[in-house]
Amino acid sequence: MDLEAVRTFVAVAETGRFRQAATDLSITQQAVSKRIAALEGSLGVRLFTRAPRGAELTIDGRAFLPHARELLRVAERAVASVRPGRRPLRVDVLNSRGAQSGLMRGFHQAYPDLDLDVVMLFEMETALAALRSGAIDASFRAVAAPGLPLPEDIESVRVLDEPLQLLTGPAHALAGARSVTVAQLAGHRIWMPGIVPGTEWAAYYDDLVAGFGLTIEATGPNFGSDALLDTIADTPALATFMGEHTRLIWPTGHDLRRIPVTDPTPVYPHSLLWHRDNPHPALATLRAHIAATTTGHDAAGTWVPGWVTPR
Repeated sequence: MDLEAVRTFVAVAETGRFRQAATDLSITQQAVSKRIAALEGSLGVRLFTRAPRGAELTIDGRAFLPHARELLRVAERAVASVRPGRRPLRVDVLNSRGAQSGLMRGFHQAYPDLDLDVVMLFEMETALAALRSGAIDASFRAVAAPGLPLPEDIESVRVLDEPLQLLTGPAHALAGARSVTVAQLAGHRIWMPGIVPGTEWAAYYDDLVAGFGLTIEATGPNFGSDALLDTIADTPALATFMGEHTRLIWPTGHDLRRIPVTDPTPVYPHSLLWHRDNPHPALATLRAHIAATTTGHDAAGTWVPGWVTPR
């Protein structure tokens, strides 16, 4: 159905005159007549009768009018849903408990009236495709991983270097330590079933293993963080890495220990990505907020993979 014809029908119905409707719509009276005739032809009914005082709705016209108005309201809502500045800002994070989600919670608290959608896309290629298509406005990733160069139309900025911590159960050999050095981790089994080959975090841990001779195991199915915590709590020989800003809750009986890693401190380099032609006004607000609320990068005593570009 031609929405412009529907709009013209509503204008004539509300003004009662073809000439006034033409003025209101900035078209000719002839164009108004043609649109109404076409609409009547598609519906198979007469919508107006000519009267001395103008155009009067027929019975069918009166029946159609409320539906015509609703059609126009639905069309306006559809357009508004994708209009920059009218639709929510859509941001991709890797998971709901990590540092990236924490950054977005802080942003929402600072701008509670700004419409925001937070989504979780798994693979880098999926996130890049969504940025280029406009399905999302921004994504948090570790950029420039080997074999994962950014397209030229994607911009990025390093926003947060998150220290890694060692998570152990109470019977682990390092459970009583206030901190551990990277060298002390050599020979210990670090279990991380969430590592997926080909992802940017897999590249990160591959570099960490190569640089410090660590043993990281990604064997077994990944049943999520709760199952991971259960296993770490009950298995003295296993530990895992956890980001300092990752939010976790576990049963009191687990008595898990989060131990800072030092000398150097491995940090995970979170970056914000966006398409350079993205017009959403809230994107600039997000970038400014993150720049103002996060700290510097490449601090003394920290380690990041050699493929990460300081920005």
